[in-house]
Amino acid sequence: MVYQPFQDAKLSALGMGAMRLPVIGGDDAKIDEEAAKNIIAYAMEKGINYYDTAWGYHGGHSEEILGSALRPYPRESYYLADKFPGYDLSNMDKVKPIFEEQLLRCGVDYFDFYLFHNVCEMNIDAYLNEEYGIFPYLVGQKKAGRIRHLGFSAHGSTEVMERFLKAYGDQMEFCQIQLNYLDWTFQDAKGKVELLRKYQIPVWVMEPLRGGKLAALPESAAAELKKLRPDEDIPAWAFRFLQSIPGVTVVLSGMSSLEQLKDNLHTFETHKPLNRQEWDRLMGIADDMLKKRILPCTACRYCVSHCPQELPIPSLLALYNEHCFTEGGFIAPMALSALPPEKQPGACIGCKRCEAVCPQQIKISQAMADFSERLGVS
Repeated sequence: MVYQPFQDAKLSALGMGAMRLPVIGGDDAKIDEEAAKNIIAYAMEKGINYYDTAWGYHGGHSEEILGSALRPYPRESYYLADKFPGYDLSNMDKVKPIFEEQLLRCGVDYFDFYLFHNVCEMNIDAYLNEEYGIFPYLVGQKKAGRIRHLGFSAHGSTEVMERFLKAYGDQMEFCQIQLNYLDWTFQDAKGKVELLRKYQIPVWVMEPLRGGKLAALPESAAAELKKLRPDEDIPAWAFRFLQSIPGVTVVLSGMSSLEQLKDNLHTFETHKPLNRQEWDRLMGIADDMLKKRILPCTACRYCVSHCPQELPIPSLLALYNEHCFTEGGFIAPMALSALPPEKQPGACIGCKRCEAVCPQQIKISQAMADFSERLGVS
């Protein structure tokens, strides 16, 4: 197992995410406890020492099962991470009772790592609202030794992350972002990494395989990669990409089977970053994947000045592309929830004035109508 230094600790470069534990009958709220404990026992045996859970994972049962699975081991033998569930605005005034309940669920006296969960457009104002007292409460828990390291995760834009960091950056010790070779440009992961580097904050990675989309590639792309590294499996390329980025410390993978765990452990036995040729080829494959599925908006903003509704069209198209490529998901609805109705896709009147000046000849009115339909907005 490759280990990475973090302050006075050595963290396994591969961390165990507890969002995709094995379940019974396809019901996400019914964790197969025996199978989950077997996976975690094997992970501990093979040197994984970082475990990540959250309030809402598996219908609220992830914390309980993970805590139970780790209980037989000495507390100093693993690092446990949990998060304040700010993805739900109704939780904002409940930081103390939620934190206390999380400790009980996990059966521990302290968390090694604790995060503001999912800083994004929807909740950034609430996170920064002093009336809720979230930040001072968590800093207080750190001073009391019940949180060893404080950080945040983010699915929001680079701009939202910067707002959060301007307010709390001096107390943030790590940040967890969605990072993979597809999102390097698609979700501006590159810009987020550079922002964190500016604040000297190490990177934790979530979604390294983009929900499984990077575990298998088109046959032609896979053949190209095999020529460059004959002994490397396709999923391993996603992890080698991350090993090539300075600042990446822990890569979290939600492994729901022993087979997945063993495959990932094999990759993380070694540190083999990409060379320039390999990096460029991977970026080319990502570009090809995206070109086939997304609209080619360059955010030139010609459309905005011609829109009688004054819609933020480039931002809406970026969210539309994300929603289409991911085939749903929570990111686009989450970001749109921060916009007033008159700035959402459904406010498009289909006048096509934007299309008349679009250099890419994008059928924007059709995209807005389709976006509304996909979101279930009449």
